Amino acid sequence: MIVEAGEQVTEAGLAARLRRNPDLFTVVHDRYYRDIFLYVAGRLDTQIAEDITAETFLLAFDRRNRFDPERGSLRPWLFGFATNLIARHRRKEIRHYRALARLDPDPVMEGHEDRVVSSVAAQRMQPHLAKALAALSSGERDALLLVALGQLSYDEVALALGISTGTVGSRLSRARAKIHALINKENVHG
Repeated sequence: MIVEAGEQVTEAGLAARLRRNPDLFTVVHDRYYRDIFLYVAGRLDTQIAEDITAETFLLAFDRRNRFDPERGSLRPWLFGFATNLIARHRRKEIRHYRALARLDPDPVMEGHEDRVVSSVAAQRMQPHLAKALAALSSGERDALLLVALGQLSYDEVALALGISTGTVGSRLSRARAKIHALINKENVHG
């Protein structure tokens, strides 16, 4: 339930009213901003998370008339936008890194900001877990992080990714097995 002006409003009721009164979208934003931001920040960094979270809500506002409350609630619908924007960001980032890899390395070219960002990122990420997450397929990684960081249920993950609940379970099972095997391998050899 969402409370609006002292009145409890179901998500389905809110979604239906959004079509007639777009100003109500502030209720959606206020209710879910923190969840979406924390999910994105957990997958990327906080500075990029602010931009992607804002873009998530902009897309959701623009597409609010397409929301179908029969398919589920607003929360996984928003997480679906966020997950797609993260994937788009990562594709851009990969293209950027591939382009940089084609350049001759020149340590003088690395700026102070790059070194600080690299240092902070390295400290924040546990190397074994980062390596294990990188070894997952994008589908496995998305499902795992929607559950772990977004705290979505299997049904909500299915809605966010446009897949069946059974597929969510399969992806999570494979992801957990791969992570367990890779971390154990690192602990034995590392």
